[in-house]
Amino acid sequence: MDRTPADRPDHPSAAERFNEDQATYAVKGSGAPDLEAGVAAIRNILKTLPARPGVYRMQDSRGDVLYVGKARTLRSRVNSYTQVARLPKRLQRMVAQTRSMTIVTTRTEAEALLLEAQLIKRFRPAYNVLLRDDKSFPFILLREDHPFPRVQKHRGARNVKRGHYYGPFASAGSVTRTLNALQKLFLLRSCSDSFFSNRSRPCLLYQIRRCSAPCVGRIAEADYAELVEDAKAFLAGKSTGVQARLGRQMAEAAEAQDYELAAVYRDRLRALTYIQGSQTVHAEGLGDGDIFALACKAGAMCIQAFFIRGGQNWGHRAFFPAHTNDVPEAEVLSSFLVQFYEDMPPPRRILVDRALADRELLEEALCERSGHKVSIDQPRRGSRARLIEQARRNAEEALERRMAETTSQAKVLRELADTFELPDVPKRIEVYDNSHIMGTNPTGAMIVAGPEGFRKNNYRKFNIKRLETQPGDDFAMMREVLERRFARLEKEDPDRASGEWPDLLIIDGGKGQLSAACEMMENAGVHDIPVIAVSKGPDRTAGRETFHLPGGRELTLPPNSALLFYLQRLRDEAHRFAIGTHRAKRSKSLTTSTLDEVPGIGPNRKRALLMHFGTARAVKGAALDDLERAPGISKAMARQLYDYFHPRG
Repeated sequence: MDRTPADRPDHPSAAERFNEDQATYAVKGSGAPDLEAGVAAIRNILKTLPARPGVYRMQDSRGDVLYVGKARTLRSRVNSYTQVARLPKRLQRMVAQTRSMTIVTTRTEAEALLLEAQLIKRFRPAYNVLLRDDKSFPFILLREDHPFPRVQKHRGARNVKRGHYYGPFASAGSVTRTLNALQKLFLLRSCSDSFFSNRSRPCLLYQIRRCSAPCVGRIAEADYAELVEDAKAFLAGKSTGVQARLGRQMAEAAEAQDYELAAVYRDRLRALTYIQGSQTVHAEGLGDGDIFALACKAGAMCIQAFFIRGGQNWGHRAFFPAHTNDVPEAEVLSSFLVQFYEDMPPPRRILVDRALADRELLEEALCERSGHKVSIDQPRRGSRARLIEQARRNAEEALERRMAETTSQAKVLRELADTFELPDVPKRIEVYDNSHIMGTNPTGAMIVAGPEGFRKNNYRKFNIKRLETQPGDDFAMMREVLERRFARLEKEDPDRASGEWPDLLIIDGGKGQLSAACEMMENAGVHDIPVIAVSKGPDRTAGRETFHLPGGRELTLPPNSALLFYLQRLRDEAHRFAIGTHRAKRSKSLTTSTLDEVPGIGPNRKRALLMHFGTARAVKGAALDDLERAPGISKAMARQLYDYFHPRG
């Protein structure tokens, strides 16, 4: 077997973690998806497998990853897939589709567990439990690259800006509430450095006692540093000490008859007391910890998470992992945890509502990732058991809501199929809209919806190419967007095996947009995807939409119809996404100029040219002699600039 570097994990941390003792093996097979062919493909590789820890990927005849697993002993684990009678139906289907395997050995089973989580998030295999909602969590960043540190919301990598990161918070709302509390309590600035450096008088935040106005010298640097230390103590859960200090300062100010200052301390003390009393989850004594509880009903599962930092509740969130059919609940929770902490710093303590068979292995892996000890506990009594019970109740309620929404959604989709005579209930609906102002900055947008709701990871935006589309021509814009969309589908998935092909297209527009869409699909040879265009009623009144179908048919729906409300939601979401994309493009265009496109013109030369000529248009129309006289512009650069704007025919 040959070593295959291309099959190694491309995650930087994985590259550091695995050294020269790693190896990759593969075996190829062919034939129809059946158990015999799958077992034969697996047996072919067993002879070469070492009795070492590692990760294996099972792939189908197209090379798509079906499953990623880790093993303490690769040979024994992979051999278990050849004993088909002992496998559950789910894994039997997987073996029947398997035609190749890729193996990566590791030094320890903990390393294999971490690599498994990386590969699951990368390939999203059809037979692994998947953490669906894996978007990044917000943090609070207290910057330390300025004499007067700034407090701000932060998402993404936590090593980009120097400072202290506090989190994760469950949602942007949780961060906003905490930031508001920090501003009320500690009067820290939240403005950008450029805004800070250009102030000549305090802003509104100072007037409403949300900032101490360090930008105009209303507070000394040493006093501001004391506020920063108080904020750090508060975020670290030491609010009792902060409360005592505020009370002492209030009493001292009152004794000195500085009643205005005493009132400021009083207001801050009230804000702190309010925050302490508004916690819906009380976790005194827990310090930093995450709490997880799982609920299961009718094959669906929900995992509720509480985030506790410094004994304070920093929010909670419900997760609904995918591909959980026939998977034991404890195994689902274990797989969820390792994926959840794949790019999230784990706290020192994790509380779960059930025993995990691989608890010690999880602790070892998370300890290796975080650099500190991590314990996973199942409390059975006391305040921590009550926290687990509260998380379990939240999980059950969230699952009930989810199932009710899913049932309602399924009913609406069935009505959609019946009303518009679709061949089947659509599993993937794509909605298209365009946005522009007088033909400028034209953009196209596609949103995706299905039985589970909006699939925001599948949203796409299209920059309309002006050379191909007449400015302001909505029909041509729609045609271009669909041409590019289906050309990509034909290239990437000609067999329609990935589930990325839509079952229904909805176009925001009338007969013209529908005709443009149908013409494009006819030219592309796509004849089996239904298309609906939605136009607003008289005076653009919501509730009086007309639905246009190929062949000139039109439909209207009753004003109180659940299906009408659903289609309006789809149309409005596409419109929102298109408008947002257009605004972002327009904002970017306002800060750029034609000089940005000239090779060799950097920020300094651009600034010098604009200072000398006044506008980019004046630079474009300048004679060669005028360009040569501009400060900082050599004769060669002037010639290059002139030739760029006046190409020789």
